[in-house]
Amino acid sequence: MLFLFILTTAVVPALVLLGFIYFKDKFQREPAGQIAKGFGFGALSALASFLVSMPLLWLGFFPEEATTFGGHVATAFFGAAIPEELAKLFMLWLLLRHNKYFDEYVDGIVYAVCIGMGFAALENIGYLFNNAEEWISVGLLRALVPIPGHFFFAVTMGYFYSLASFGDPEKRTFNLLMAFLVPMLLHGAFDALLMVSTLGGGVAALLLFFVALYIYMALKSKKRFYAHLEIDRQKLLEKNNETGTDINQNYGA
Repeated sequence: MLFLFILTTAVVPALVLLGFIYFKDKFQREPAGQIAKGFGFGALSALASFLVSMPLLWLGFFPEEATTFGGHVATAFFGAAIPEELAKLFMLWLLLRHNKYFDEYVDGIVYAVCIGMGFAALENIGYLFNNAEEWISVGLLRALVPIPGHFFFAVTMGYFYSLASFGDPEKRTFNLLMAFLVPMLLHGAFDALLMVSTLGGGVAALLLFFVALYIYMALKSKKRFYAHLEIDRQKLLEKNNETGTDINQNYGA
């Protein structure tokens, strides 16, 4: 029974955020099978990230146990942000490269969130079972901090991936690069602030910076999602202009 409680606590926060973004896609929601497939690809990305992080560890890019400011920053970027966001982007590409349902700007965000939440769910399972004696407090903390973090990173990745796929062809390479760099930098800063705060001095200031970054990512994610949703709304309006179909009745920001 305890096993089921821990497993549920680990997975439900990721599913809640996935459901949130799924129902926010008001026009042409993705098939449930594709959502499940994306979630599974996200779980695989958590495993695939080790194929990048372990060689970086062996090569000395970050320490096995960080105890200094530099060690924590290196771990945040080379041990987490770079391998994890790279693995997520690779899985997003695999998921969407021949996906006929990927036909709207907002779809990139929805599918990226599927990947991100699949990653977060599997990662969370590991954390909670490794801290089984205090799984409730660990589960609550992770539901409020790391899992929303992965959600924000995913929205950012999906936003730029859609721009690369449907936007200006001359900016495709730039937007693909941004689909990795921006979430990676946000992820690295997010983790670094949390890790460095454990060193002691200036904790209040570091936590203040962390809260500011958290709020910034939340607001920016909302703005990016609705920007793409508005593009899709305009395109759908143009498509249905001759029939007089009203799509605004179910639309809201």
